[in-house]
Amino acid sequence: MLKSGNRGRWLAALALVAGLAGCDQKPAGKTDFSGGVVDGWPVWGHSHLGQRYSANTQITAENVKDLKVAWTYRTGDLSEPGKHADLAFEATPILADNTLYLCSPRSRIIALDPTTGKQKWMFDAHPDTRGATVITCRGVSYWKDSKATGTCSQRIFGGTIDGKMWALDAQTGKPCEDFGDHGKVDLHEGLGTIEKPALWGISSAPTVVGDMVITGSKIIDFHNTDMPGGVVRALDARSGKIVWAFTAAPPDQPQGDAQHYPRSAPNVWAPMSVDVDRKLIFLPTGTPQVDSYIGKSDWDYYGSSVVALNTDTGQPVWHYQFVHRDIWDYDSPSQPLLFDYKSPDGKTIPALAQATKMGYIFVLNRETGVPIFPVKETPVSTGGIQKGLSPTQPIPVLPEHEVQLTKVTDKDIFGFALVDRWDCLKRFHKLVNEGIFTPYYDKPSVDYPNSLGGMDWGGLTFDPGRNMLVVNSSSILAAHHLAPHQGTDGYSPLIGTPYRQVYDNMMSMFGAPCNAPPWGRLTGINITTGKKVWEVPLGTTRDEAPWPLWFPLGVPNQGGAITTASGLTFIAATTDRYFRAFSTETGKELWRVSLPAAGQSMPMTYRLDSGGRQYVVLSAGGHSALQNRQGDYVIAYALP
Repeated sequence: MLKSGNRGRWLAALALVAGLAGCDQKPAGKTDFSGGVVDGWPVWGHSHLGQRYSANTQITAENVKDLKVAWTYRTGDLSEPGKHADLAFEATPILADNTLYLCSPRSRIIALDPTTGKQKWMFDAHPDTRGATVITCRGVSYWKDSKATGTCSQRIFGGTIDGKMWALDAQTGKPCEDFGDHGKVDLHEGLGTIEKPALWGISSAPTVVGDMVITGSKIIDFHNTDMPGGVVRALDARSGKIVWAFTAAPPDQPQGDAQHYPRSAPNVWAPMSVDVDRKLIFLPTGTPQVDSYIGKSDWDYYGSSVVALNTDTGQPVWHYQFVHRDIWDYDSPSQPLLFDYKSPDGKTIPALAQATKMGYIFVLNRETGVPIFPVKETPVSTGGIQKGLSPTQPIPVLPEHEVQLTKVTDKDIFGFALVDRWDCLKRFHKLVNEGIFTPYYDKPSVDYPNSLGGMDWGGLTFDPGRNMLVVNSSSILAAHHLAPHQGTDGYSPLIGTPYRQVYDNMMSMFGAPCNAPPWGRLTGINITTGKKVWEVPLGTTRDEAPWPLWFPLGVPNQGGAITTASGLTFIAATTDRYFRAFSTETGKELWRVSLPAAGQSMPMTYRLDSGGRQYVVLSAGGHSALQNRQGDYVIAYALP
């Protein structure tokens, strides 16, 4: 990523400038909004399938250039000076009962008028953020009681970074007194010792299935071998009582109970998806603690996998593991996408697609967990400090998605000029380089892709009409090693092991990644064949480097895309603070608009009635880990 502090040195590369040109488009004449499809956005991924696909067609490839800001709302999260350094505004609103509901990083749960952006109510959960590395909340969920009317017959469920589940009356925002303890359930109960409240919490929207609200947890990575377990709990939506719990402990290990859940078991921090007809809920799992050092290796059974549970009982039906003995923090980072796979011979198979931090996409039969595209167990290095690594890793043959190479070589090292490439090459040659899944050594080794991906929580979107999978990804060369402890401070102390994790700089003297761009991509894949239809760089170096050094190279991104029936893909996610629309069929950029802060989030779109406008809404607040401009904006766009 290009840093503004390197602007003077960047001027040395002026001879290589390929400037970006942008132009403002004049709006067309008055739009007729009558007729056409009406579609909302009732849950985080649009539906429990997680396709993030809208049937709305009012905004098209022809008129998307005319989109204008319809309204703007600010959450107030930045109202306390000096207290927002670790925020990431990643929320996607939902639309229910003609109201938009969302959460801010500080767990302010908010209800907005969807046509004006005017606040209806706001509830501040006041989470205790001590221990959090990034303070975020990706979304809330809605439930309607089929057996009651009046107060709290419609509820908004929101989890907090310090492990509370709140139930609020959807009309007023007041806590539902009959849920847990006056409106909240403390999910820290049964977990044992928690050193700081936000070491274990909730970052993603809970999943509502029938009369249950189901939630996983966020656990701080690389911290301690003895951490609270990653239990997934189904709560009664009325009372908050536990209906069932899944602990991700191996089948031959004690599963625990509501008073004593197993410690350090894999967690589920990303959103889940549901096949209601088959009564299956799909969990993307993380790693056993402590990530980069093998501790309870026998607890790897459900780690870095997707696990299918029966929604009635919480019992496992099948699971498929994407990384064996995961020490790289390559946990399953995003909501599994459920779709109907149409095979070349005309058969239709209920399928699941999972994006991974390695840049691979696995496509499985969602009834059985059997891969639809071939997967090869590929030999990898078992060197390094740790013992017990897997000698092979599963690598899918298809779908095509070239994020990582089998092994980074000299030809993959980049520089804007000879001097910075030479410096990167010199440092690259000192790394232990055994390809993807290079283990940890006591000296710097290749970390590619790093634990941000590949793909991260932004995941996948699917256009069923065009049979097109669309995915955004990053591609950054990094390096790391294990070193003896120097106390317990720092981001990766690995408490309980002989080591701490050290991150080694692999950015150039100009502040850019040492590997060749694009550092960020947007890709369209025909899901029947698994072949790429198009791939384009996603983002520019604008806002990370001074003018005129704004290169269309593709940049690291955090956030996700959505697709619409009119053939549009909307995505922000980039560090250059643009919100963009692409053609889903060709990858051509059709529209972009500058944001007041980067949109490290996933947009959503809706239309309330057949005479109204289609809105596209995005949270724009930046991300502290990307060191970009912070904000607290929710912005809606529509045709004039």
